[in-house]
Amino acid sequence: METMSTVTGLKSSADVLFLMLGAAMVFAMHAGFAFLEVGSVRKKNQVNALVKILTDWAVSTVVYFLVGFPISYGISFLKPAEELLGKTQGYDLVHYFFLLCFAACIPAIISGGIAERAKFWPQVIAGAIFAGLAYPLFESLIWGQFSSSVQALFKSLGGAEFHDYAGSVVVHSIGGWIALPAVIILGPRIGRFVKGKSHPILVSNIPFLGLGSWILAVGWFGFNVMSAGNLEKISGLVAVNSLMAMVGGILVALVAGKNDPGFIHNGALAGLIAVCAGSDIMHPLGALVVGGVASLIFVYGFHYEQEVLKIDDVLGVWPLHGIIGTWGGIAAGIFGQKFCGGIGGVTFLSQVGGSLFAVIFALVSSVIVYGLLNKTVGIRLDQEQEYNGADISIHNIGAYPEDSIR
Repeated sequence: METMSTVTGLKSSADVLFLMLGAAMVFAMHAGFAFLEVGSVRKKNQVNALVKILTDWAVSTVVYFLVGFPISYGISFLKPAEELLGKTQGYDLVHYFFLLCFAACIPAIISGGIAERAKFWPQVIAGAIFAGLAYPLFESLIWGQFSSSVQALFKSLGGAEFHDYAGSVVVHSIGGWIALPAVIILGPRIGRFVKGKSHPILVSNIPFLGLGSWILAVGWFGFNVMSAGNLEKISGLVAVNSLMAMVGGILVALVAGKNDPGFIHNGALAGLIAVCAGSDIMHPLGALVVGGVASLIFVYGFHYEQEVLKIDDVLGVWPLHGIIGTWGGIAAGIFGQKFCGGIGGVTFLSQVGGSLFAVIFALVSSVIVYGLLNKTVGIRLDQEQEYNGADISIHNIGAYPEDSIR
């Protein structure tokens, strides 16, 4: 009996350690979000990019602890610490930490789209609503406490449950599609489009942009692999599929993007976003194709969004996270099938249905939140503040204070 108790305790401890390491890796991804944005905006908005991501992280931590995680999984932490630790060494707590890193991706994704002209505090409020209410509600329907009835509906209509192993749809698609109405309501940056003509605004720092991509790519192996939830379910297939999709994205962006470093570094992220949903069921060569297609979507989607639709989405988060996240959900229904070398257990119809459900949910949520904020407190800096830059206008200091003194 004592031996069994010891083994059970060791298993609980191993699972807590496993998930904590995953949480730390995904937490590090938020530094990637920050530096990707820092490198992609002008120098006068770099401080704002760093502060936004860190502040959104802090606010998301509190609201997801108090409200979001209980909505998603029906587990409240408003009880004595001894009960929180329980017999599982506090597994629910570290599970919250891991999934918080997913929830906090929503405001981090949005941040890149609305960069350089959004007010600070209204966006903090919006991020809190999305991380604490909107995202957890959708999470509860696909992964959480209300998922059984929703998944039963997908199974009865589409022949299988909706499959999203690590969040192509639940995280990335939701974040990207939420960002779209915000970007449209804000309007383009001053000087981005003049008399209907496009005037691209150059990025400030390619090394920082590249650093952001590298940090995200490394952390992504925690995002995907540790989505197993415990040590005994870890999958080498998930790891290699993530790798192959990332490489597929890089190689296609290298060609389609004509050696452009921005497209190449975002191509890696495109592949990783697309493979999340089916990383546990695809063949590695299928993952390579999924990542390559995702990269094509970003290269041509970014151009179409900016130059044809004239949407000033600074980091291209709508095509990168929104459209490619949707592609990832659908791709799992193609390349996860046995005829494509996958494990099976998915259907194309259910994957399309679940992916479109996310699009509708995200757009409705975003229009309500940003519409209300825009009508009440406003969400855009005034012209003078935008011209001076968010760093000086909001934080009273630039990214390079010594240069300002000179």
